[in-house]
Order: sequence, then C-alpha cells, then structure tokens
Amino acid sequence: MKFLSSLSLSSQSGYPIGGKAAQLQKLGEMGFEVPKWGVIPATELINRLPFGYEELPPTELLGYIEHADIPETVLAAIGSYFQESIFLAVRSSAIGEDGENHSFAGQFESYLYVPKEEVDVYIKKVWASAFSDRVRSYSEHRGTGGAQPIAVIIQAMVPAEVSGVAFGINPLSGNRQEQVVNAVYGLGEGVVSGTLDADQFIIRGAEIEKRIAEKTHRFSIDWQTGRGTRLETVDRELQRIPALTDEQVRAVCELLKKGERLYGVPLDMEFAWVDDTLYVLQARPVTGLEAMPDTSGEYTLWDNSNIIESYPGVTTPLTFSFVSKSYAGAYRLFCAYLGVSKKVLDRHGHVFANTLGLIKGRIYYNLKTWYHMLSLLPGYRINARYMEKMMGVKARFDLPESERQSKWSAWGAIFGMACKMVWRFLTLPLVRRRFVRLLDRTISEYKRLDLQDKDAHRLMRLYLDFERRLLNEWKAPLLNDFFAMIAFGTLEKQVKKWTGDTYPNLHNDLLCGSADIISTQPIHRCLAIAGSIAQTREIRDLFLREEPRAIWNQLQRPNESALRELKGQMDSFLDDFGERCVGELKLETVSYTQDPARFIRLIQSYVKGGMTATSLNRDVEERLRKDAENVMTGKLKGKPMHRWFFNRLLKTTRRLVSARENLRYERTRAFGVVRQLMVQLGKRFQEAGIVDRETDVFYLTMDELFAYIEGRSVTEDMKFLIALRTAEFKAFKQSAPPPERFATYGVVHRENTFTPAVDQPLLSGDLQGVGCCPGRVKARVRVILDPEGAEPLDGDILVTRSTDPGWTTLFPAASGILVERGSLLSHSAIVSREMGKPCIVGITGLLNVLQTGDWVEMDGSTGQVKRIEGHGNN
Repeated sequence: MKFLSSLSLSSQSGYPIGGKAAQLQKLGEMGFEVPKWGVIPATELINRLPFGYEELPPTELLGYIEHADIPETVLAAIGSYFQESIFLAVRSSAIGEDGENHSFAGQFESYLYVPKEEVDVYIKKVWASAFSDRVRSYSEHRGTGGAQPIAVIIQAMVPAEVSGVAFGINPLSGNRQEQVVNAVYGLGEGVVSGTLDADQFIIRGAEIEKRIAEKTHRFSIDWQTGRGTRLETVDRELQRIPALTDEQVRAVCELLKKGERLYGVPLDMEFAWVDDTLYVLQARPVTGLEAMPDTSGEYTLWDNSNIIESYPGVTTPLTFSFVSKSYAGAYRLFCAYLGVSKKVLDRHGHVFANTLGLIKGRIYYNLKTWYHMLSLLPGYRINARYMEKMMGVKARFDLPESERQSKWSAWGAIFGMACKMVWRFLTLPLVRRRFVRLLDRTISEYKRLDLQDKDAHRLMRLYLDFERRLLNEWKAPLLNDFFAMIAFGTLEKQVKKWTGDTYPNLHNDLLCGSADIISTQPIHRCLAIAGSIAQTREIRDLFLREEPRAIWNQLQRPNESALRELKGQMDSFLDDFGERCVGELKLETVSYTQDPARFIRLIQSYVKGGMTATSLNRDVEERLRKDAENVMTGKLKGKPMHRWFFNRLLKTTRRLVSARENLRYERTRAFGVVRQLMVQLGKRFQEAGIVDRETDVFYLTMDELFAYIEGRSVTEDMKFLIALRTAEFKAFKQSAPPPERFATYGVVHRENTFTPAVDQPLLSGDLQGVGCCPGRVKARVRVILDPEGAEPLDGDILVTRSTDPGWTTLFPAASGILVERGSLLSHSAIVSREMGKPCIVGITGLLNVLQTGDWVEMDGSTGQVKRIEGHGNN
C-alpha cells in the first residue's frame, strides 16, 4: 500500500485517487491555498481486499476491512509528511465523487480532528463507508453501479475561525449572475450537514444582500476526548453579527470567479478563514446545471391552453414551420389593420416570427412575444399599465424611449384606430363573404388540378401561389376573432352586472341553439348516413361484419340501388367535410379524403352504437336558450334602454361566435389543400430516392424542403437528417407532455425543465373547471386520448386532454364532456352547447385524477366534478 503526498502527484500521475482528491490536486496546481494533503489511491485499497470481494456479504466484507492492517510504511510516511500537524482530517475520495453529474455528497464518511497516532483506525472507517447500504442505494439510483472504488485523503487540520460553502451561481434560483456564500463560526461541518443556521450572502455585482442568522453554536475540536468535534456556545455579542466582513465575502467571490474561469463551469466550494488566510477545503462543479435554468437569462412565458385545440399532441417540423410562418404573416397583417405603421412592423419583424414555439414537439404560444405585439399598438403609452392588469402580466415590458409616441400622438393614434375599427366592424360581414368566395374559388381551382403529374418545382410554385393568393388574405378570420372575444367578454360582464352571481353561466346558455354553426353539421350528416344503413338489413350486416377497407372497396362497385345511394351520401360528405378529422390542421394527419376507410370506421362506430338522427335531442339546447332569455327578460323588465342594448349585444355575439367557428372550418379546407401539395411533394422525393417514405418529408421544415429543391440546402443527406428527427420526435411522443403554462430562461432548449410556471394545486377527489353547458350527470368516465378507432361511449362521460373539431363525432354518444384544457370559446364548449351536452373545460390536473371506470357527478353550470368512491369502478 502506498501513501502519495500532493507534492508527488501531478495531473499525469495516472493514479486512481478519486474525484475529491483530483479536485484538490487541480486547485493546488492552479494556485489556490489548499491545506497540506496526501492520498492512498483506490487501487492500493482494492489490492488489500480478498479475491472475489464483490461477491462477499456486506457484513463479512466490512469485518475484513475492520481487521485489516495499514502497513507501518504508510503510517510512517503520513507521520513524516504531517510532522508539523497534531490533528488530521481523514476524508473519502471515491471514483466519480464530486463530478459534474454525481456529487455523492454526504454518502461517504469523513472525520475531523483525528489524532495523528490514530489515523489508521479512521482510514479503515472511511474505506469501509464505500460499501455501506446508503452508498449502494445512491449508486443504484443514479445508475452508477453498487459499491464505489474509493481512495482516502489525509489532510492537515486547519483551526477554522469561520467556515462555509460558496456557490458560483444561485443554486435556488439558477441565476448565473449571482453568487451565494453561506458561513458559520468554527468548522464548516455545521453548514455542510445543515445542523447550524448559517449567514447567507447573495452577491450581485457590487451589491451584497445579507441574511444574518442567529448563530448560537459552532463546531470545534472536542478537547475532552482529544479527537473529533463538538458543539460549543458562541459568545452572545457575536451571535447576531455577520460571520464574514464584506471584504471577506468579496474575497470568497473572487475565488469563485477565478475557479469558474479555470474550470469553465460554476463551482461549489467549501472554504475556511484562519487568521487572514482563505483556504479552499474542496471544490467541485455545481451539479445538476443541465436541469437548472438561468433565471438571469431572457424570460419567456409559454402557454398552449388555446392552441392545443388546433394542434394536439406532437406536431411535425413541416407543420410547425408552415403554421409559424402563417401566424407571423397573419398577425403582422392584423397589427397593420389596427394602425401600426409599416416602419414599426419592419423594425419588429422578429417579434412576429416568434409568436409560436415548439417545445418537446408541441406547439406553444410565446406570451412574451404576444405582449410585445400588444405594446406596438397605438396608445400603448397611455394604457400600458391597464393592459398589464387586463392581461395579468407580472413583469413590465416597455418599448425603448426612441420608439414611444408622445401622449398627444398616442391619443390621436387611438382615435384613428377606433374610427378604423368601427368601420371594419360594420364592414366585417362583407369582408367575411368576400373571403369565403375567394376561398371557394381558389380551393375549387386547386381541386381540379391533377397533382400526380406535377414535379417538385411545380408543386412548390403551386404552394407559393396558394400562399400568396389565400393565406396572406386571412384578415376576415382575424378580425372576426378579435370582435368575437370583445363581444363575448362584454356579454359576460353585462349579464353578471344585471343578474349578479345567481346565474354564473347564463351568458353561455344564451349562446345555445345557433343552428348556423357548421361544426355540428358533420355530426348530423354522419347520423343521417348511419340511419340510412340501419334501414337495410344487408347493408347494416355489411358494416357490422366487414373491415372498413373491404366495405369501401365494395362501395366502389355498388350492385344495388341502396348501395349506390349510400355511396352518393358518402361521396357528398367527403367532398364537403373530408378534411374535418382529428388533428385536421396538422399536415401529417391522414384525412378522410386521403383515406376514406377511416371515415368508414367512424360510421361503423355509429352503426354499432345504434346511433341515428334521433340520438340528438335539440330540444335541450332550445330549452337552455329560451330559459336564459326568459331570465334576462325578467331582469330587464321596465328598463327599455338596457333591453335594447342587451338584444343588440346578444345578436352580435351570437353572430360573431358562430362565424368564428365557421371560419375555423374554412381554415381546415385551406390547410387540406396544403396537405395534398406536401403529400405529393413527398411522393416526388420518394420516387427520386431522396427519402425512403413519402411521409418522411413531414420531418423537414418547409424551408428545408424548398431549399433542397432550389439548391439552397445546407444538408444534402436528407435521409440522415430525417432519421435524426424521426428518433427525436418518437421520443417526444413517448414522453409526458409539458404543462399548459411554464416559463423558460435564457436559451430555451438549454437548462430548462419545462415545469409549471405556478405551483399546481394538490388534487384529490373533487375537481373544478369552467362550466360551458349546464346539466347534471352522474355516470362512468371514459378517458380517450386518441378518438381514432375509439369504441362508442354509450352514455359514458368523455374525459380527455383537449379536443379539436374532429372529436365532435364522439359527442353524441357521451352523457357529458370533461376537458383538461380549453376556455368558454373553445371548440368543445361551443359544440357541446349546440348539442345540449353538459360540458366542463379547463380542469387542471383532470387526467392525473380520473381514469377509465371511475364514477363522477358533474355539474355543467358550476364547473364542479365530484368523484364518487366505490361506485362499481372497473
């Protein structure tokens, strides 16, 4: 066995001395003041163990170490090297200890104030700690194996007056611009173990924030036994004053900065002051940096509570790149409509380009960017603080002084914008009609094209022409959404003002029964088709017996009039609503138009469930609407002006909300054309051998596709890039989705864990959401995350994370609907009102609490969900 002094070691020695000793060696070579030390390498200790020691029971192995002899030559070398020291510290230094990923902090034994003549006993104690149960458990948990090879450090004991631990970053907030120093009187054992309250100093540049503890005790040598440490009382006059002076705190910070420059990473450092000398006792990189966001970096707030309806689950790069560009163009156009000058729009082009983000494959709104867009609007200087309160924004955001308007200019801009918005509101019906005519004309033209004979260049130009003609003319949906939100909010506010808290969801009931909403038409059409099938026994048996693709193939060769009529009904549906499916706004989605067998499967579920047009009870929504109108008639009796205003507001809100839902379908139709173009591009790429499968193009961005076609691509091997993306997005699908809202700091995809922005409430039993359609239901729940191929609900309560229009085909057979995400204007809320289905949205943690088979009672008026325990759960 060898004892090696720090003087005989160098970075090239090659001895396995463990992480802690390696750090001491590095610190000494870098010029830090380190107490004199040496080490017994790990191999020297392993060689003293019996052959096959790994298989020995722990108790037998520990007994062997306890009775092992430390060679006299080793003890003599230690005595000679530390001849000036009376007491020593004997410390662990396991292989991998104090690394960037695994600190092993506190897992091994260390001993202070060891008399030099007893050092052999304590070497064996530290050695044995490598085989303890807690080390084995820690190692297995961190995936580093069982027992760890260990070296043993022997170090001169320094009689510390003040000791502590310092961090090169703030370990609580992750702020890289702050350092934190914790200090106690005496030895650092008190602060490292957490036994003693410590002073805390947070350093931000020249500023030192002090949190002074009442330091009643300190650790020092136990003079009674002549070894080890004991707690002793601190003089009363010292207990409430800082353990370190400002100069000493700054000296520790300078060591931290020096260490970070030399190591390249922030350090976790233990230190001690003796007289005027600052010793570094040990140092290691701060662990867990990859999971610790830098709160001094750029703050961004992300939210997908609304957009998840349009883009549920993982979205491919092609869809995200297409949608991101569409949003940028649309909201730039919208801001221009609200009076923002072209000069300001050009200067802030990056803002519009970052309205969306892709986090773990899911699309999120960048709320900071949205707030930035708001700040560009006329009059921001006047009403900025009001807007902050309205939006619930905690952190202020202000434009640079050079970009702010004077107050007179701001008032003028507001007046100009108000005049424009009044005009645009009055002309909105005309703008909507023009937009739909343009959409119909353009889509009809593209549907007549034979895309099969178009090469990649031609398909690319067709898309760019479609984008120019249609996607850049999206002002009608944007303006309608804007006015719909204003009208809905105003209706809610006025109804509550006139009725008080007696009818919390009356404004929702007033919107029921709008027969002009297109979202319910596919349901009625599907039920009509199912009814036609049920009338003919042979056809009904066909749908109950055969696979969807076999049924569709047979419909292509109808041999009787009933089948020909059914084929006509289905062709008509696919022509009108073939793009209305789950995930209909995602380009990678296979629509009913592309694969009619999927539509057959949907109709089969209706037939198997015995659902026909009589399954829908429109009397419910008519009753809700009429009852709500009667309440308002009573509340406004004798108030003719209020009555007139209410009627106008209600009529306007109904029209705008219906148009909002209908214009969403127009977007679906437009996206269907883009989907067809991209699918054909995928086929051309596959035919040319650029990709293996036509669907591989969905793992490229739109610019990457076009750059490859035009010769601007920075990557020629598309298959390699696609393989990388496919693997990454597969992992995204298999992982739990990020929360609805969270914050990131600095570089978004670095050191951020995507955890909730606010503490989530602990959930058990009862749940609370936003009631959208009244009605009380007590039933079993069915959790459905993907409606494709889902069995009929047969009166169960549908429970899911979010919905898009493609989900509505499941609604008729549900007795109620519970949705984790969404708002009063979300698709599930609107359609459930139309169908008279009790519905609650925005239920935080819904899927963490409920599972298929649970029984609940839900109240669509109050938004309450009560779990019924022991009710025959399956």
